[in-house]
Amino acid sequence: MAYERVLLGMGNPLLDISAVVDDEFLTKYDVKPNNAILAEDKHLPMYDEMASKSNVEYIAGGATQNSIKVAQWMLQVPDATSYIGSIGKDKFGEEMKKNSKLAGVNVQYYEDDKAPTGTCAVCVVGGERSLVANLSAANCYKSEHLKQPENWALVEKAKYFYIAGFFLTVSPESIQLVAEHAAANNKVFMMNLSAPFICEFFKDVQEKALPYMDYVFGNETEARTFSRVHGWETDNVEEIAIKISQLPKASGAHKRITVITQGADPVVVAQDGKVKLYPVILLPKEKLVDTNGAGDAFVGGFLSQLVQEKPMEDCVRAGCYAANVVIQRSGCTYPEKPDFH
Repeated sequence: MAYERVLLGMGNPLLDISAVVDDEFLTKYDVKPNNAILAEDKHLPMYDEMASKSNVEYIAGGATQNSIKVAQWMLQVPDATSYIGSIGKDKFGEEMKKNSKLAGVNVQYYEDDKAPTGTCAVCVVGGERSLVANLSAANCYKSEHLKQPENWALVEKAKYFYIAGFFLTVSPESIQLVAEHAAANNKVFMMNLSAPFICEFFKDVQEKALPYMDYVFGNETEARTFSRVHGWETDNVEEIAIKISQLPKASGAHKRITVITQGADPVVVAQDGKVKLYPVILLPKEKLVDTNGAGDAFVGGFLSQLVQEKPMEDCVRAGCYAANVVIQRSGCTYPEKPDFH
């Protein structure tokens, strides 16, 4: 089977606790709209408060896991994708395993017996989402698990690797192992900028992984933060995308491509010192349910075509299609079958 386990993702599996809240709630917990942060002590009571809301939903999430599930859904080929991360030995962990199996993803979770499965508060205000992640067990992933023969076999088998920047806070050594394997074996290694705080406070581990990245994904806010942190003194997303694509590379096999989404504005793709803009599918405001998982879904759709070696135009179109589906639903969820041609 040509596509068997062709794509491997590694990241933080989190159970999304999603609820519609108001601006007052965001202010109370010092949460900015449309941001993604790690939970501090002051945020911990918000999980129970959200759980008590009548509109609360529990959805298996985590950025990388979302992207891999969407890629699997778009591909409609059994066993095309795999995923590695750490969960707790608890009810939420069992829920996560069940959900991933249903999604058709081959998961190899490390199960931590001390920490509970990680959760992510998804605060929805006016369709926009703000994320507060309490990593818990997701934070316990160790490269020893990756090195176990049955897990490393997934690395050997895959031709494409995708890891959200969030995993840099957990196991940079696992990322490095996969990155070096990809470079040595002419495979494709991809990461996401993921959040402004990653670009700001995890700059060193991000820099270490950057030379291995064949594709860098992100949104306009993350790109601008990356530019500021690197002293580039430009807010122009197209310029930033080009600059990221031209940073040094560990292997000359693939030229780096930067893919930056900008909400309803065109997707920016930079390669070979040039930028191309691709329009997105515009959605009437009344159809927007929430933007949770939109960026993850875009990457998942994109990867579903990339692993089939389709042209860039098809990859971006599939990304836009998947994101468009997901923002019309709660969380990173989708109908039974895609309608993408």
